[in-house]
Amino acid sequence: KIVFGDPVLCAQFLKGYTDIPLFKEIKPEDIENVSSHFLPLFQESRDSDTINKIRIGNSEIYLIALIEHQSENDFDMSFRILRYIVFIWTDYAAQQEKLHKGITKSKAFLYPPILPIVYYEGSSTWSAPLNFKDRVFLSDVFGDYIPSFHYLVVPLNKYSKQDLIEKNDELSLIFLINQLQSSSEFHDLKDIPKEYTEHLTDNTPDYLLKIIGKVIAVLLHKLNVPDEEVYDITDQITRRKFSMMFDNFQAYDVQETRRVSREEGRIEGKIEGKILVYRNLCREGFDEKEARRLTELPEDVSLEQK
Repeated sequence: KIVFGDPVLCAQFLKGYTDIPLFKEIKPEDIENVSSHFLPLFQESRDSDTINKIRIGNSEIYLIALIEHQSENDFDMSFRILRYIVFIWTDYAAQQEKLHKGITKSKAFLYPPILPIVYYEGSSTWSAPLNFKDRVFLSDVFGDYIPSFHYLVVPLNKYSKQDLIEKNDELSLIFLINQLQSSSEFHDLKDIPKEYTEHLTDNTPDYLLKIIGKVIAVLLHKLNVPDEEVYDITDQITRRKFSMMFDNFQAYDVQETRRVSREEGRIEGKIEGKILVYRNLCREGFDEKEARRLTELPEDVSLEQK
């Protein structure tokens, strides 16, 4: 939401990741974030949905950006987007009616185009239907009478590290870090060319450095990086020391360490319970081989009394 809510980063996204010629010359001043106006109408709480109004010449279009953090597909995405589109058009018509009574009934009135984009961060391929019509029963028979539109999916895993480096902008740095699946992978970013970090150091405005720091802090916390490490990295960003950002990073994953520890304890406790049952079976007259089979004890588990 921070990324798509900022006009500079949003412009970089539209120019570099959508392949829509109309956006190639887009400027930050052409973009206005109107999320706060629309999201209450959607009757659902979603922190990752962003609505931008974009001016192209004398026309305006609306961009719906939905950020999906799940690793799996949302197969009802097209219906959710359809509701968003209808809400936006309904509000647009109401605003125009306030300015010009009866204008929506005139032949000249047109609704603004809406571009729905799903920015997908999952590792699997997005396979949910891109056209709403494909979610409707008997669409092959009643296709002409069913709303039909596509939404655009921009999958982060489509871009290699080199692809992002070549874009040479602030958004590419955010995406590079967002691609990391574990804190240990952070070391892979030490190979980034010096020219890339120098460009960011020389050209990134101060306010954007703070935004990048916030976004990267969120991503690092998601990787369970300790607070002191997160602070050190974001501090390097705000002080324009991009080249040093990856040097002293220590790979931590506190939650994963705890999970492994709990799992090992659970397994150890489970085996001790099986050993107890095994010994009771032997006392009741079962031979050792049959008792081991019934308790499913691994062959490498020692059964000597402690």
